[in-house]
Amino acid sequence: MERRRLVIIGSGPASYTAAIYAARANLEPLVFEGFFSGPAGGQLMTTTEVENYPGFPEGITGPDLMEKFRSQALRFGTTILTEDVTKVECGKRPFLIHGGSTQVEAEAVIIATGATAQRLDVPGTRDGELWQKGVSACAVCDGAIPIFRNKPLFVVGGGDTAVEEALFLTKYGSKVYIIHRRGELRASKIMSERATSHPKIEMLWNHVLVRVEGKQLVESVTVQDVHSKQETTHPAGGLFFAIGHRPNVGFLEGQIELMEHDYLRVIPGSTRTNIEGIFAAGDVQDPIYRQAVSAAGSGCMAALDAERWLAALEYH
Repeated sequence: MERRRLVIIGSGPASYTAAIYAARANLEPLVFEGFFSGPAGGQLMTTTEVENYPGFPEGITGPDLMEKFRSQALRFGTTILTEDVTKVECGKRPFLIHGGSTQVEAEAVIIATGATAQRLDVPGTRDGELWQKGVSACAVCDGAIPIFRNKPLFVVGGGDTAVEEALFLTKYGSKVYIIHRRGELRASKIMSERATSHPKIEMLWNHVLVRVEGKQLVESVTVQDVHSKQETTHPAGGLFFAIGHRPNVGFLEGQIELMEHDYLRVIPGSTRTNIEGIFAAGDVQDPIYRQAVSAAGSGCMAALDAERWLAALEYH
């Protein structure tokens, strides 16, 4: 069975950045970038224009950005397998990684499998419909795109994230509506007050999203009153889901300590998990920032942490 000093699980900014740093440190990393679990490249593969990643003043598409990351990792000697990891045996070292058709032993592992933005299954919002054509799950990522400017925008959710997204969107939209199925927000008191007192935010209490329509881009949003069942259609330039993210940790089978909402717990100021030799980077351990640039930064940290940990092993 093949044995590697470092295996990186996942794709996207965290994974490929970790691979770049690890490869340049002569760790000869092996990356399982996934196959059925989602597009290699992570959430950015479903993003059209990326305008907030440094170094691209004219913007770049998500897939193009990820292809550059991936090519750079390959250039320095990274081996990439387009397979999903189905299981990691964390109980003893070397760790045993079970891929779709490959088993590998690893002295150290970086987990960078990301998180999946949760979306409602509503007509008009699905892949192949208006997803990424005015329907998004990240206002901070996409809100400044020109298609949203000076248009009525809608946010689905009722927690702090939904309020944060709505407040951010007030910089760009003509008006922002928060669609919430209850009569009060789940957000903290201070965030709720900011939303309800903001002149550009209107609450659609006790409503649910029914459908989103448009030809090439979002043009209207239809909501339904949960009590009367009456439907109302509003002109719209965009709709944003803000109902949380789901970290992609199922394959770990609970072997690594988690935080609230199943994010991997890392030791503050590092990327180390509770298991010696296993590190975590990117959105799988980040419930707060969830940006490509912060994911890339934590990928760099994970590679450096892993390199130092492996070097320390050699001196014992």
